[in-house]
Amino acid sequence: MNTSEMSTYKIGLFYTAGSYFLWGILPLYWKMVEHVSAEEILAHRIFWSFMFMIVLLTFKKEWKNVKTASQRIIKQPLLFFSLLLSSLLISINWFVYIWSVNHDNMIEASLGYYINPLISVLLGMIFFKEKLNLLQKVSFLIAAIGVMIMTLHYGQVPWIALTLALSFGLYGLTKKMTKLSPAIGLTFETLVVTPIAAYYLWLIFSNGKAEFLAFDISTNALLVGAGIATALPLLLFASGAQRIPLYMVGVLQYIAPTITLIIGIVLYKEPFSTIEIITFSFIWSALILFTLSNSKYLSKVEIRRTRKKSIGL
Repeated sequence: MNTSEMSTYKIGLFYTAGSYFLWGILPLYWKMVEHVSAEEILAHRIFWSFMFMIVLLTFKKEWKNVKTASQRIIKQPLLFFSLLLSSLLISINWFVYIWSVNHDNMIEASLGYYINPLISVLLGMIFFKEKLNLLQKVSFLIAAIGVMIMTLHYGQVPWIALTLALSFGLYGLTKKMTKLSPAIGLTFETLVVTPIAAYYLWLIFSNGKAEFLAFDISTNALLVGAGIATALPLLLFASGAQRIPLYMVGVLQYIAPTITLIIGIVLYKEPFSTIEIITFSFIWSALILFTLSNSKYLSKVEIRRTRKKSIGL
């Protein structure tokens, strides 16, 4: 790994970790509009995300690149299909997450994002032939045991957790395959579902069932602001995920559910039993082990690079 590759790697880590931090505190945002139905929040989230991206692309003078990307999509059916799939996956993920947070299922939602790294690792090994060293394999085994303990504790299929894990894991895979710039990729993804969202908003507004514009300024502002709250971490994630291996994306994923778990327990007093404590301990032990393993790997790479440079290779 040369200096340029190391710089790219560090930037990828920073962007991806930042996106997960923002996702971790996002429940605080959705709780402020919990009086609005999950369906309406989702529709606003999609619609205003698209509007925000239009403004952003205009500000950055990216429309020439949008035209080029459009031509690519037209010529490459696989790319078009990947965009359709990513739009569907992220919409499902958004809806289930909003619903779970506003129905006091924050802990199960965090379980879903603890499972997600295992999904990411599996997808990385299947589609990109990514390999793990021994310590990394052990760390993921420990994490898997922790997730299994919590899953068995539920006594039933945790559909919220599994839906969140699978939808976002597959979404991450599609982002690795499309290779569009983060801003343009997100614009096309939201473009696909914006007509559906706009029609739904018009429908509930015409029937007098919409919370938006119902004389509540704070609710209106929060629903419009959902576009920025949605787009910003997604842009960071898309930009970061293209710079680092998929298994590292999976490891950083632990940041978001940990923050969400703490918020659920401390602020919203969701029950947290001994089983959850054991699971939490397993997962954080795995994360510490993986971090140490990765640090040692990078140190060895840097030592080899320095030696080669010193002998003129």
